[in-house]
Formats: sequence, structure tokens, C-alpha cells
Amino acid sequence: MDIRYIVGALLVSIFVAGSPPLPAINTHSTLGALIAPTAEAKNLREKARSLLDRVLGESMPEGIVKTNGRIEAIQVDVAAKYPGRLVDITVEEGSEVKAGQVVGRVSSPEYEAQLRAAQSNLEKAKQALAEAESLIDQRNAVLAAAKSDFERGEQLVGKQIITQQTFDQRRRNYEGSQASVQGAIAQRDQADAAIKSAQAEVERIEAILHDLILVSPRTGRVQYQLARNGEVVAAGGKVLTILDLQDVYMTIFLPAATAGRLELRGEARIILDPVPQYIIPASVSFVAADAQFTPKTVETQEEREKLMFRVKLQLDAEVLKEYSRRVKTGVRGLGIVRTNVATAWPEDLQVKLP
Repeated sequence: MDIRYIVGALLVSIFVAGSPPLPAINTHSTLGALIAPTAEAKNLREKARSLLDRVLGESMPEGIVKTNGRIEAIQVDVAAKYPGRLVDITVEEGSEVKAGQVVGRVSSPEYEAQLRAAQSNLEKAKQALAEAESLIDQRNAVLAAAKSDFERGEQLVGKQIITQQTFDQRRRNYEGSQASVQGAIAQRDQADAAIKSAQAEVERIEAILHDLILVSPRTGRVQYQLARNGEVVAAGGKVLTILDLQDVYMTIFLPAATAGRLELRGEARIILDPVPQYIIPASVSFVAADAQFTPKTVETQEEREKLMFRVKLQLDAEVLKEYSRRVKTGVRGLGIVRTNVATAWPEDLQVKLP
């Protein structure tokens, strides 16, 4: 009797639901019961052999392939866009975060001072605009008087009541008043442009200060905390690394003959080493276009068999939503795929979750 199956039968009786319980006797008696040619022992050995063959891949149904893999998740970094000192870091490694959640802030007194200066310049520009508009009103009043004198002068000079010299003076006053109004309008336009420029500067610095607030770009878990409160970070300095728990997958490698028969979005199964009693649903989300571990020149059949393609098995989104707190990257397990979509999943590979 192969010792693998004896040990495997003991493990199955502990971890697999529905397996017959071990009798409450010592180990030697248990092994004896397994080896003894009784109907119960034979039945137990057959179940253990079937399960071990399935997990070890020694007797997978035709059209179903298994291989080893590990759980991974997309990682995103929270980084400081501008230099400054870290303050108010509110999370640590292992913390659960939501997309858009504030996780810290970078303090920068320099930008705060620049904002105050820009706001002051904006107020000055607004004051200059008010003064320019007031000046326009004053000069329009002067222009109206000069225009009235000029128009009366045209009548009086024709009747020779006033001299030509007096009339010419009135005309010059009228033309000068027109020029003064145009000058005041130009000052108003200049003040208006200054307001727009100052407003843009204020908005620019406010945008910088807004970017100094660190927020989580994804819903997930803090994997690494790379900087602490009080530390000075440079522009682009990483502060946190977050695992996106809504984008979790298993990476496996399959030979070209198998990878070529996979169907994208086709059903897959995942069995994790720590919890082999559960069957996790997944789908084939990616098959690499280029082979891995490939010789530079492929000339023989044996070398062609070395061609391996990276495949991603994406975990079901609804499962991730419900069990996100249990997700841990780096966990090893089995990835099981179908090379023929017409092949039905056997009973022991049906989805089974906690």
C-alpha cells in the first residue's frame, strides 16, 4: 500500500466534509483498519485515493487541467505629488480603506504662504477694477459736459457770438475728454485681466494644497506603509501601497498546447492550500501573447513542449465582495481550467464556499 494514500486518507477524514470519521483508537489501530481487507476500509481507501488523485492531478477528467499557482492582487501606490512633511496619517499596515478615503496629508507652509499672497493679489486686482470703473464714471461726466460745450459752441461760432479760438478750445476739451474715457476703459480692462490672472494663481495653489491631501485611489487593504508621520517626503515619494481587493486573481502557467485551447472568460476553479475543502469560482481573464521560459531558437519537439504561457484566473467579483476580509495574496493553491467548454465540472469541483 502506497504510504501517500494512507496519510492522505487520514487528512481527508479531517478536512473533507462527508468523509467517514476516524474511529477513536490509536494511530497504529487506525492504520491497521485502513490496511485490513474489510469492506469499510476498502471504501475509505477508494475515496481517499480518488480525492488524492484529483488533487494531485493524477486522474483529472478529460478536458480539465490543473496546475499550481498563487493568489495575487493589483497593487496601487499612494504617493505625495509635492514635497512636504507627512502629518495626519490615519492608517497602518493591514487597515481596510475605501476609495476616496483620506489617509493622510502632506504639510507645506510654503504653499500655504503662496496661497495667502495670491489671495492678496486677487483682492488688489479687484480693488483696481473698482477704481477703474469709478474713474470711467467720472470721465464720462466730464466728457458729457465737454460735448455739450462743443455742440453749443458750434451754434455760437456760426452766429459770431464767440470767437473761433474759443470754439477751438471747446473742441480740444471734448476730444481730450473722449481720450480720457478710453484711457479709463483700458485701465478697467487691465484690472479685469489682473483679476483673472490672480484668480488662476489662487486656483493653482489651491489645487496643489488639495493634492497634498492623500486619498486612497481604490477600495482595498494597506499592504505596506512606507513613510510615517513627521517624515519629509519628496515629490512622487511613496507613502502607502494598497491591495485592490476587487481585482484578485491567481497566476498560473500552462503549456502552449493547453493555453491555446482556453476560452477567455471561460469558467475556472481555484483550490487554496490552507482551505482545500472549498472550491472557489473564477474565470480565465488573460492569456499571455508571449511564452515564458522559451528558448531563443525552438527546433525540437521537446523544446516546443517547454513553451509556457502565463494565465490569469480572475476571482468572481461577488465572491470577492463577500469574502474580501479573507483575501490574502501570496497564498498557494491549484488553478483548474477547462480546455473543452463542453466538459461538465465533476461533482467534487462544484463551487463550494464557506
